[in-house]
Amino acid sequence: MRTLIQALRTKELRNKILFVFGIIIIYRIGSFIPTPGVDYTAVQDCVAGTTNEDFIGLVNLFSGGALLQLSIFALGIMPYITASIVVQLLRVVIPRFEALHKEGQSGEAKLTQYTRYLTIGLAVLQSTTILVTARTGALFGYACDGTKIIPDNSVWNLIVMILIMTGGTGLIMWMAELITDKAIGNGMSVLIFMSICSGFLPQLWEIGYGTNGADGDWTKFGIVVGTLIVILIFVVYVELAQRRIPVQYTRRMIGRKMYGGTSTYLPLKINMSGVIPPIFASSILAVPTLIAQFGKTDQAWVKWINTNLANTTSVWYIALYAVMIVFFCFFYTSITFNTDETADNMKQYGGFIPGIRAGRATSQYLTYVMNRLNTVGAVYLLFVALIPTVLIMALSLNAKLPFGGTTILIIAGVGLDTLRQAKARTEQFQYEGFLLEDETNTESK
Repeated sequence: MRTLIQALRTKELRNKILFVFGIIIIYRIGSFIPTPGVDYTAVQDCVAGTTNEDFIGLVNLFSGGALLQLSIFALGIMPYITASIVVQLLRVVIPRFEALHKEGQSGEAKLTQYTRYLTIGLAVLQSTTILVTARTGALFGYACDGTKIIPDNSVWNLIVMILIMTGGTGLIMWMAELITDKAIGNGMSVLIFMSICSGFLPQLWEIGYGTNGADGDWTKFGIVVGTLIVILIFVVYVELAQRRIPVQYTRRMIGRKMYGGTSTYLPLKINMSGVIPPIFASSILAVPTLIAQFGKTDQAWVKWINTNLANTTSVWYIALYAVMIVFFCFFYTSITFNTDETADNMKQYGGFIPGIRAGRATSQYLTYVMNRLNTVGAVYLLFVALIPTVLIMALSLNAKLPFGGTTILIIAGVGLDTLRQAKARTEQFQYEGFLLEDETNTESK
């Protein structure tokens, strides 16, 4: 709160904050504008009669409810997130991408350009899939007639709808980059944060108040709120925790000047993979459910998938979800943090870990430390991701919880990152004011 007050007192920071709020307002308005060709009344009836707790529900959460509304921003920021992750993973497979990553700012600009192209391609593919599933009724779990949602099934009408949804994704991508470049915080994370918060309080209130004040339970409401606060405190504590590995730099004579001789540390977070493992696990487990929607309900394999994988509280779902979270925690961290590259960079600049030889021995030591941290981080992710499932089973909550493991991680992570950037900007302006005041006093003397 103190950082926010100090930021609002500074004109430039205040303008940046107002700029972010302006982008958020535009984003939320676009989430309620229906795509031309969609029957808005039929969509509202379908939304009221279905509850998605699979991957579709996750995408709908990230879009702020715009997906099931079939609005112009129905795809939300998910194509951009997917494209960013894919480009990052392709660095391991495509040497050209790895070379661009090592080039610095110019290489990163080229990778960003590739990410934009891939985002548009994914938006075309996803918008087509969404419209087809909405037309068949699979998007809403066959709870309503899909032909009423999109009355005009002509090819031209579908092409126009795909172009509009794709253009909405491009506009969201542009607004996210504007926030990153000209305001405070990461634009993609800020938009996801606001999308989640837009439906957070109404769903939380529904647990206690119920539908028209009839079927609520304030005891369960208190338990859920208390659990949420405890988990948020725990997540913030873990996300700020670091394993600091000491690094010593040797002295080097360059010309007539002496460089190096300093001591620093290499900060390693406990949860290096962030929110990626739960998202990947949910996405993969949603694939069999989507495939089963195209099969006959009386077939054995369809019944098994609907019983075990479509139900988030089943033993099979929980077991596979846990295994995939652990796997992706180690896999994604090994891609984003290359121990060989880190050891080579330290050796190049004359750095070494006390007691560890530079080069291969340093790489092996970092791998050993990262494996231990990933083990703790995987257990931490499992705990946070499975808490909502435990609450649903313990409290017999029929309605979907307003928060999940992914939701909590995003809220805490984005909040901490934005607050850290705002604090850094505030201190920067305070130092500038101090220096200007000092210069004024010197000139007056």
